[in-house]
Amino acid sequence: MRSIYFFHALIPFILHQHERWDGNGYPYGLKGEEIPLGAWIIALADTYEALTSDRRYRKACSQKEAIAKIKKVSGTQLDPEIVKIFIEIIKKEKK
Repeated sequence: MRSIYFFHALIPFILHQHERWDGNGYPYGLKGEEIPLGAWIIALADTYEALTSDRRYRKACSQKEAIAKIKKVSGTQLDPEIVKIFIEIIKKEKK
């Protein structure tokens, strides 16, 4: 990423996508609003994609199941406000 100037602004988001709302993530143990917004968006998108995709070790969850699992980790693993907005977007797309 560093060798491609166009992506430089994304580096902090990618670096912090495994941080957690409760501070139990990595690489720095940041929590809450210490974590950049872009990292939250990447983390949520990655979580949703992982849950709704088939893996060698399990079948994909339905959208409803994935949303339920994401709600369970809202406020511990994921930013609760970003989760709320994401779910609103999903509901609007269903209509």
